[in-house]
Amino acid sequence: MPSSLHLHRSTTTFTSGCYHKQPAQPIPTATLTRCLPLPHGVLLPETVSSYHVHTLRPNQCCSAVVQAIEAPVETVWSFVRRFDNPQAYKNFLKSCDVIVGDGNVGSLREVHVVSGLPAGSSTERLEILDDERHVLSFSVVGGDHRLRNYRSVTTLHASPDGKGTVAVESFVVDVPPGNTREDTCSFVDTIVRCNLQSLAQMAANMTKTENPSSLNH
Repeated sequence: MPSSLHLHRSTTTFTSGCYHKQPAQPIPTATLTRCLPLPHGVLLPETVSSYHVHTLRPNQCCSAVVQAIEAPVETVWSFVRRFDNPQAYKNFLKSCDVIVGDGNVGSLREVHVVSGLPAGSSTERLEILDDERHVLSFSVVGGDHRLRNYRSVTTLHASPDGKGTVAVESFVVDVPPGNTREDTCSFVDTIVRCNLQSLAQMAANMTKTENPSSLNH
């Protein structure tokens, strides 16, 4: 019998938003779609690609942003894995407090957004923290914003030349009433891309500081 889930590989870079957690409702499997939202031509190692497959409801969209970083994976991971300190490279956040847990899976954090954005705060739960595969995932479970049922997955793997890192962040989110998928994706894509660019700059600067000789190569 044909499966009610369909795997769709997006050829465009969509993006998503953030959201308060809603009570889970039973959904007929025929309405679900599986999406691997990687830009055309981007290939990931099998060890991490499965983390970026999302199951979408009809009112949701998913997206992925890819960022090359001139720094070793371990250096980049030292920033990404800090669930308690996302503002270290996410410039749209001004503070973070871990309100439940000790920074391991299941912990909750409350982040506060800088002024000027259509949001005040976000409550987020750590879903995955894999130091071996370099995978971090969190979901938004509350807060002062319009985007709902947001889940993000960030993975790191070595670049083809073995000298740098490729960071991939994918996510799924509800499309807010009155908004289009394109509007939702465009807004969040801008934020995520800025975050990853900031991450790339900070990790590259740390690498140059720790290894001055790399400037001559």
